[in-house]
Amino acid sequence: MAWEGLSRGGPLVPERRTSIFILSDNRLHREALARILRKRADVIVAGASGTDAAEFDARALEQAHVLLLDSSLDLLDRVEELRDLQHRNPDQKILLVGLEERKDVFLQAVRRGIAGCILRDASADDVVKGVRAVGAGESVCPSRLCRYLFDYVRENHRNGSEARADSLARLTRRERQLVPLLERGLTNKEIAAEFHLSEQTVKNHIHRILRKVGANGRVAVADLCRSQTMSVSAGR
Repeated sequence: MAWEGLSRGGPLVPERRTSIFILSDNRLHREALARILRKRADVIVAGASGTDAAEFDARALEQAHVLLLDSSLDLLDRVEELRDLQHRNPDQKILLVGLEERKDVFLQAVRRGIAGCILRDASADDVVKGVRAVGAGESVCPSRLCRYLFDYVRENHRNGSEARADSLARLTRRERQLVPLLERGLTNKEIAAEFHLSEQTVKNHIHRILRKVGANGRVAVADLCRSQTMSVSAGR
């Protein structure tokens, strides 16, 4: 991080300071976090509160670069609601603090758009590093949780591939005949001439193929067929 000095030999201050808002219904927890972060020259604590309407400062939350959110389940369920408050600051990031090492909670939080998380056994220094990283546009994920992300992506890719393979199996004989021509990059007109069909008929066939396999284009259909090593020779 770049630094600049104040006039007359004053102390150094960071060029950019990360503004944070702490949201936790545990008063002791949020006050402890605020004390820790206020000691850092490159961090500004814009606010700290619970979720009670009487004390909730929505304006300060909207203006913060980073929202430190207590990872208790009741607050985690409010991530979507908090997203509605971020319309004035779409670049704001959410950092979960005090997360349990639970796969279901972690993946739920990732799906809801958090930028990072810190486990409940983390040190004060870990919290500060997490705030700085998220404020700089990075993501924070303890190494102990990374395996859940790898497993999740792998499982979803496998399940998705199996589902698409089932969809390919549902193609009609004529639709399977069209797939090699899509792979060759032929136009609707050229495919129509190949099979002595009207262009509209070919267009209808292709539309049904895309819908059945869940692909977003001709190239995607061809790639999917190759990945499944499916025989698409005419007449099969």
